[in-house]
Amino acid sequence: MPTKTREQIYRQEVESLLRDISTYQCIKREQWLRLYPGREGKTEQILAYLVNQGRIFYRTDRDTYYCQPKFDHDPEMMAALWVLTDFADKCEYHSTDAYPSKIVFFADGETYEIVYVPWDKETLILHAMRMRYDDDCGKKILIVEEVSQIEKIDLDDAIFCTVDIDTGEVQYYKKE
Repeated sequence: MPTKTREQIYRQEVESLLRDISTYQCIKREQWLRLYPGREGKTEQILAYLVNQGRIFYRTDRDTYYCQPKFDHDPEMMAALWVLTDFADKCEYHSTDAYPSKIVFFADGETYEIVYVPWDKETLILHAMRMRYDDDCGKKILIVEEVSQIEKIDLDDAIFCTVDIDTGEVQYYKKE
């Protein structure tokens, strides 16, 4: 019986992790561990293997993996990834999406879109969303930098949140 390599044994997991890093460009170690609940040990082993192979890159000062050796992280994408990790145990599929969305994902039979709303860009983002979406294209999760932005966004049934990109703490809000 021929001996299998680690990559052959873990092919599906390797492909998933490589897909994630090529999709999002950079992912904090803790985000990856949350995206693959119950498989943290295996995930860390595969990440170490991919770093040793030079297929992904790791910066210890940021505890972050990158798709390229000289890549700086996108704080908006990092915030969106933290929101995604809150749904990881229910998530069936996730990927980046066209502006203004950062990430689209499917969970519990629903489509969700994560949109980052920079300070003082509420009107621009709202206009872009109205131009792009019809009323039945899923749930919207809007990341705001400050809670005071919520009152500036007239969008029915949106879920709002703030994200601390360093700790991964997400606070959710619903407009009354």
